[in-house]
Amino acid sequence: MDKSNKVSMTEAEESRVIEMAWEDRTPFEAIDRLYGLSESEVITLMRRSLKANSFKSWRERVSGRKTKHEKVRSPDVSRGYCPSQYKPKSK
Repeated sequence: MDKSNKVSMTEAEESRVIEMAWEDRTPFEAIDRLYGLSESEVITLMRRSLKANSFKSWRERVSGRKTKHEKVRSPDVSRGYCPSQYKPKSK
């Protein structure tokens, strides 16, 4: 992102963030851990990157979706990370 405290993202990184934002089970916290983008920064990126109707569809899709926030997701949702998003604790 173009902020003084944020490192600019490559096109590939932006593409991956957009992909993760569309995924139902990828929480915003995972995007924050990997790319340092808060939920509001992801929304800004999506608004800037998507066509208006696509952005509107995405916002309707994720608004209120419990799986997009770790704190409110059901404990039954145990899978939501690809190997690059989640590093299991060492034994």
